Amino acid sequence: MRREDATTPADRYFFAIALKTTRVKLTRGRHTIFDGVMPTGTLYIGAPSQQLSAQFCAPCDFLHFHVSASSYFPPLRAGAGPASAQGLNDLILLRDPFAEQLAKALTERGHSADRDFARCIGQTLAMHLARRELPHARVNALPKWRLRRVEEYVGTHFDHCISLSELAKVAGLSRMHFAAQFRAATGYRPREYLLHQRIERAKSLLSNSEMALAEVALTVGFCTQAHFSTVFKRITGDTPARWRCASRNASVSLRLSDPASTSRTVAHVLPADFS
Repeated sequence: MRREDATTPADRYFFAIALKTTRVKLTRGRHTIFDGVMPTGTLYIGAPSQQLSAQFCAPCDFLHFHVSASSYFPPLRAGAGPASAQGLNDLILLRDPFAEQLAKALTERGHSADRDFARCIGQTLAMHLARRELPHARVNALPKWRLRRVEEYVGTHFDHCISLSELAKVAGLSRMHFAAQFRAATGYRPREYLLHQRIERAKSLLSNSEMALAEVALTVGFCTQAHFSTVFKRITGDTPARWRCASRNASVSLRLSDPASTSRTVAHVLPADFS
């Protein structure tokens, strides 16, 4: 559990892109902006001079941009189509694949990314959002108590075949309302969420046991090793065997270099002037 408080710059918009899935609660005073699972690729936007509190309940990794308000987001007349200052503040896009790819392009360069390259990425992201049509209506997110019931059910039965109807029944809603509200709360379709939970369990087994890949696949609910490998690579970008090898090598290197670092949270923070 970790809490951070900050105020966005007076002349800058604050963009935060989640580089890994986390659970977070965002608040301003007594107003709750977001409370739930924030998937990889989530984009949060805060307007200038806004106080924000974040309480993290899981490991997190974010890329931060400070983007000139006057250059990209001039005030617009009421009824104008593209993004306005009012519409952008506290906007949370649970899935923005283009922003996610921009973040990946920058972070994959690591410390070799020069200022001009970072500025170019920031400008592209700002223009992407400035021209984006914002959603006119938002589906209410699944209430926390219903979401908790679903999460507990999936956590207990993830290795079985779970249908949409089954999850909707657990939440006490119709299939249509449950699917829409679940996605608004988590950023995932129910089936997608189940697969991610299975892969997270598989990661734990790959890191902490000597189980054969076929056994891991069956343990977390996949019928075949081939299907498991396909889904694992789609979600993580690597095969189970390569992921296991890389994970163990990283753990050994980390322990050798700094034993205390295993408990640290890493954040990529690149405050840059994109005016």
